[in-house]
Amino acid sequence: MPPAERGGWWHAYVCPVHGVELEHEGLLSGAFPDAGARCRHGCRVDEPAVRGAWTVLAHQACARQIRALARSPHAADRHTAIDLLTGYARQYAALGAAPHEGAAEWMLRGRLFHQALTEAIWAVTIGQAARALREAGHPLPAEVTEFLRALVAAAGQARDALIRAGRFDSNYTAWLIAAGAVCSGRPEWLTGPQGLYAHVPVAVRPDGWEWEGSTYYHGFVLRAYLLALHAVRHVEVPGEVRDRLTAMAGVLESLTTLGGLLPALHDGPYDRPSAAYELTELRELLPLLGALPTTTEPVTLHRDAGYAVLRGAGLHAVVDFGPHGGSHGHLDKLALYLYGADTPWQPDPGQVPYAHRGWRRHYASTAAHPTFSVDGSDQAECAGYLIGHDNRSVAVGCDTAYPGVTARRELALRDGALVDELTVETDRPRLVVAHLRPDVDLTVWPSAGGALETDWAGRQKLLGAHAASVPADVLCRPGPGPANDPQRVRTWVDWTVPDATAVTFRSVYRMGT
Repeated sequence: MPPAERGGWWHAYVCPVHGVELEHEGLLSGAFPDAGARCRHGCRVDEPAVRGAWTVLAHQACARQIRALARSPHAADRHTAIDLLTGYARQYAALGAAPHEGAAEWMLRGRLFHQALTEAIWAVTIGQAARALREAGHPLPAEVTEFLRALVAAAGQARDALIRAGRFDSNYTAWLIAAGAVCSGRPEWLTGPQGLYAHVPVAVRPDGWEWEGSTYYHGFVLRAYLLALHAVRHVEVPGEVRDRLTAMAGVLESLTTLGGLLPALHDGPYDRPSAAYELTELRELLPLLGALPTTTEPVTLHRDAGYAVLRGAGLHAVVDFGPHGGSHGHLDKLALYLYGADTPWQPDPGQVPYAHRGWRRHYASTAAHPTFSVDGSDQAECAGYLIGHDNRSVAVGCDTAYPGVTARRELALRDGALVDELTVETDRPRLVVAHLRPDVDLTVWPSAGGALETDWAGRQKLLGAHAASVPADVLCRPGPGPANDPQRVRTWVDWTVPDATAVTFRSVYRMGT
């Protein structure tokens, strides 16, 4: 049963104390849980913003249920889907054309939801249900047909508002296009001057990355594109657009470990069941593109987004040297992320739902990432650059993270190991720290000559040998784990030189037993 209320902002569905997303309970009941939304750490939260966020999730769950009924082989289920769509049509019509009055000023507003983006995602599912019913031979009631027209009109109005604001390249636009295409089946949502074929070249870099450089939003946009193409399958896709979409799929393939882990680079959830569902749907849609590229080389370079992926000796490493990434960028230039086949030894920590401002600031910060910091402050929003690479190594640099500071990171697959050298040079004596940020149990112990050894647990074990070019202090301290649960405590290592003008931190990583 769909909720009777309008949806709010789903990012508010977060525990204000513990920073975790609240549990998805009772979404098909039509009523917010009596005791409040449950936090995995024992809280119950009941406040207007959380109720509005739960309502978003409930509307989305109900739309998926209607789609499942519409695709059912049983006629009774399909008739139930028609009844539910008719009820939604009446509810939507009763709202009138005015946008949601409860939305924040910065939002591109929807009608049933605070955000037009949320409404578009929900509308895609509604449109898929209607299409399935038509394909099964069920005529749609006039109210439902008018409902679909209203969803298409709302998507067009929101897209036009983005264009007027100079934000045609937004990930919102991709979903507004998908909503228009799925709910109408009209080719102009692909071929028109503000259609999908126009959006792809401005929103996707030549190397195949969505311009923000976030794994989550990359897949989010690609899924919207493929849903739109699937809805208007009879329209030919231009070769250059197909090539760019194929490159987008190749990005995900190159990032994914042999065990199926997909690094959560920059903004986006670290480990969220809904994101896993979205990724599964995306992979089911990929055959629309035909044969996809596979990656076999030890080093894959994404020049425009600024990532290098190194694979060898059982390790999967990603180094970030690219543009900041706009509102979804993090302050993590020259960060090194380390994975086994299915073990996140040192992952990008991801991001919490945006309504928790405190944890959001933390997970965007330099301190949260396995990179370097100077004088205990955050890096600036900046871009690094490629110094050079070959088929076994890559060198990258950054001169703008801190005034008067240059840094470079050189990575090489050598002798069954990954060799990492991080060099920082400063204009005067300054506090320079290299960060280790595990998401596994980490054991650290001293070795001869001020060196360190580390043992990283997990389904695959990683061993590290570490030495600095000048005397360095080591501070092991408790820190929050990745963003799916900020209360999970991990061992952070701050490898510190108090008065550095030049220092190289050298680490050698190899698989252990």
